Amino acid sequence: MAAGRTPAAPAPTSVPAPTNVAEVAAAVSPTVVQLETETGLGSGVIYDASGLILTAAHVVDGSDTVDVRLADGRLLKGKVIGTHEVTDVGVVAIDADRLPVAILGYGIPTRVGETAVALGSPFGFDQTVTAGIVSAIGRNVNGIPMVQTDAAINPGNSGGPLVNAAGQVIGINDIIFTEGGGNDGIGFAIAIEVAIVVADQLVAGGDVQLAALGTATIPDTTGEGGAIVREVIPGLPAEAAGLQVGDRIITVDGDAVSTPGDLFAAVVTHRPGTSVEVEFVRGDATQLVSIVLGGIKL
Repeated sequence: MAAGRTPAAPAPTSVPAPTNVAEVAAAVSPTVVQLETETGLGSGVIYDASGLILTAAHVVDGSDTVDVRLADGRLLKGKVIGTHEVTDVGVVAIDADRLPVAILGYGIPTRVGETAVALGSPFGFDQTVTAGIVSAIGRNVNGIPMVQTDAAINPGNSGGPLVNAAGQVIGINDIIFTEGGGNDGIGFAIAIEVAIVVADQLVAGGDVQLAALGTATIPDTTGEGGAIVREVIPGLPAEAAGLQVGDRIITVDGDAVSTPGDLFAAVVTHRPGTSVEVEFVRGDATQLVSIVLGGIKL
């Protein structure tokens, strides 16, 4: 079974892209697996040829091994490599040959309104495909950036992939918002940038750390938008970079920051140790500073 892997990189641009939902399903379905534990069923997606499977932590939490049913019908025993409760990311490993591998959309922008296809085993119906659009990105759900979609996600879909029209995994299906107990057209998937950062650390062993800027922020109340620095935490990167209380952070790597939630999402989707460009307003001047993100155990 796999013991490690090379950190994820953006999908190769030479990979032929599917052009409709049927082609997306045909390309991605072979990588989707059904996971069965003593307490229920869930889904996963093979993301590394060595046998690594991404899933949601709550699908496999509490289990050391799971039954893994591949799309080609093979039933294998999988080892739970690790889970991370805060992000709800889990990794399972299997030992098998001829494994199809999903293409990750790591580092590839996800746009609101683009096609979103969810795959998995809702209610145990394996290899189910539902389609919709990306309804929102960077949703702060339970403190984690997620992709919102109206593609039907139901119990059993958890851990399966949410993919774009090119067949690239943009999220790991996780939860639904419902008032009636069923799918109400509001589902959430863990952003792939977060999922793979956590997964790589689970595979490597040791504690999982998420990227941290080192500030506590509050919303801007002037209508200009941004995240107002309320506190600069001693010893963390923001202090070394010279950020001060009262600074209004407006972009990270060129992406607009409208709220403290936006700032958190923009930071945590990076790996600890990554350098980012932070733009902020101090007084009447706009400034740009390069900050190497720290890591914090959550």
